[in-house]
Amino acid sequence: MGPKRVAFVLPSFAGGGAERVLLTFAAAADRSRIAPAIVVLDPSGPWRDLLPADIPVVSLGTKRIRHSLFALRRALRRLDPDIVVSTIGSLNLAVLALRPFLPARIRFFVREANTPKRSAQRPLAARFLKLAYRRLYRRASGVIVPARCLGRELAAEFGVPGDKLAVVHNPVDEDALRAAAVPIRRTPGAGARFVAVGRLTHQKGFDRLLAMFAEGPADSALTILGDGPDRPLLEGLRRDLDLEGRVDMPGFERDAAAYVAGADALLLPSRWEGLPNVALEALALGTPVIAAPEAGGIGEIAELAPPGAVTLAELGREFSGAMARIDPDPVAALRPSRLPKEFQLATAVSRFLVAIHA
Repeated sequence: MGPKRVAFVLPSFAGGGAERVLLTFAAAADRSRIAPAIVVLDPSGPWRDLLPADIPVVSLGTKRIRHSLFALRRALRRLDPDIVVSTIGSLNLAVLALRPFLPARIRFFVREANTPKRSAQRPLAARFLKLAYRRLYRRASGVIVPARCLGRELAAEFGVPGDKLAVVHNPVDEDALRAAAVPIRRTPGAGARFVAVGRLTHQKGFDRLLAMFAEGPADSALTILGDGPDRPLLEGLRRDLDLEGRVDMPGFERDAAAYVAGADALLLPSRWEGLPNVALEALALGTPVIAAPEAGGIGEIAELAPPGAVTLAELGREFSGAMARIDPDPVAALRPSRLPKEFQLATAVSRFLVAIHA
């Protein structure tokens, strides 16, 4: 019996953590067990480079999910997979809506990367989302979550049966990440150097990070890596708080690992998360993490990480105090990894293959 044909469905190759995780699973999985193919709505984005040459890519050439349904059905019929795996809630719902129109033998697995109840802020949208999840997620052969807290939410809030849920931690390719972090990059200066990484959106909480950082030591510095719709708001706040000399916002950086490796701590002020990849990558680079407790599965990472590697601190005085206790360490070489084995590449990929029965 040959490898299972697996179609991984993504919205794009944009720089999001959910897309990167699924591409890592596809690239690293044992080819004797699965033969992967990628179906992507929009082929743009930097994560295209993560794929090895042996994985075919089918581009639908669309920007919005609602414009992609017929093309997606045709692509899946043409690929004729044994298994379909998708990620991100809205795309998962679309894929599961197509299930009655595709061969019954295909097994569908969806990966929920974030907390669904925070995805829709308006009451009408929230009610529609809850109804759609309750009806469509039952069609999935399995629902993969990166942290236990997401599984509990899906079961309690959206009625996903417990026997369909599987926790598969996000994978980190330590060797590749640490190679990409050399040479390390550190902002010049005497004080503590901090870094934050993520899309510039309300979810990531960089607005409240800037407010706290303005109260910190004048010789400390912060680099925020990422781009997104909140850039004008954050740049205005940086200006109003007189932080332009202490806070750098260079945009999306392919070599973010070098900045994280050179920092004294990674700051994670998110209002909500799934399982924050950036925290895992910081640990793999030996950089400690200061995080808000509401940042999704960060508490589960803290449970597994070595003592002192992850500090959970409520936003405000407690978070500011944690930053103030960081001693500057102008590192010249990579620190030893602090990544727990549960998130190492081989462990996570093996658990993923078990979860999709491949």
